[in-house]
Amino acid sequence: MSETGPGLPIGILAELTHRCTLQCAYCSNPLELLKADRELGTQDWLSIFSQAADLGVLQVHLSGGEPTLRRDLPELVAGLAERGLYSNLITAGVGVDARTVEALKGAGLDHVQISFQGARPQTTELIGRLKGAHERKLAAAKAVREAGLPLTVNAPIHRRNIDEVELFIDLALDLGAERLEIANVQYYGWALLNRAALMPSREAVERQIAVVEAARASLKGVLAIDFVAPDYYARYPKACMGGWARDALMITPDGTAMPCHGAAAIPHLVFDNAATMPLADIWYRSPAFEAYRGTAWMKEPCRSCERREIDFGGCRCQAMMLAGDAAATDPACSLSPLHRRILGTAEDEAESGIRDFRYRRVGGAAELV
Repeated sequence: MSETGPGLPIGILAELTHRCTLQCAYCSNPLELLKADRELGTQDWLSIFSQAADLGVLQVHLSGGEPTLRRDLPELVAGLAERGLYSNLITAGVGVDARTVEALKGAGLDHVQISFQGARPQTTELIGRLKGAHERKLAAAKAVREAGLPLTVNAPIHRRNIDEVELFIDLALDLGAERLEIANVQYYGWALLNRAALMPSREAVERQIAVVEAARASLKGVLAIDFVAPDYYARYPKACMGGWARDALMITPDGTAMPCHGAAAIPHLVFDNAATMPLADIWYRSPAFEAYRGTAWMKEPCRSCERREIDFGGCRCQAMMLAGDAAATDPACSLSPLHRRILGTAEDEAESGIRDFRYRRVGGAAELV
């Protein structure tokens, strides 16, 4: 960013599809999931990736849903490689075998990130609702390492698996992963719907942090461990996507370009489609991208906060969902006047004894189980 305008975008999160083999209750995708007939075609994605390279983008994260359900995935990876863009596949791994990995490696894939819903098979099956999922993930991770591709293990953490953090670390080591992401669930989309059944206690979070800090110290140089703190218990909010439209953007399966994956929750913003409008025009001139760029839009206490260019007021989508105002201080921030009330409400929900999930499902109503 400069005083005269936005800088170059570094990365794109490309959600190729909302279809998924799993039905995870913590999914950050919107409640209204897009069906396959709404997805962009191969040539549209290749055009977007080519424009991204021209714009200065360095890396593209291929996500979903489950991106390997796209039959044209090798072609899309090849298009990224042809333009010199670093490609990272974010997958649940349940449909990935050695043949799939070899095809993607041959197309030019640079990195694979596999999510594990649990460190134990029964936890993985409970969260994702697919029998045998854990074993299929292990096989996928083995295929990735045997192909010589770098591997990240992603562990989305919540109340049902927070006691497995040590096991997740052992799992990442056993799989030969270079990186482990201990990512406490952020409450958007399906995760917000299921917050009462997902939110851990403060005591459990503190125990988790102690485990992670100890492991970071003992495994330095062996395993990189990234830690995404749970929003509601953090002192300060995360700088969502590095700041609104600051150096990254995401594109939904139908081509809608947004500064972050939850931006559609802000009703007064209109987002352009990257299949019909040049990506450069969206990045530099879209009113939606300009809306919360930088710091000029900020209200107090963000406007005078010394952290205003560190966390940029936190998440605009979360501010909209919890405070009813996208320009408000993210209620996850301890400096927000709403913080104690929002945290108290969430803790009361978590203590209510609610354990049932509403599992995500494309093209159908949420199912209570």
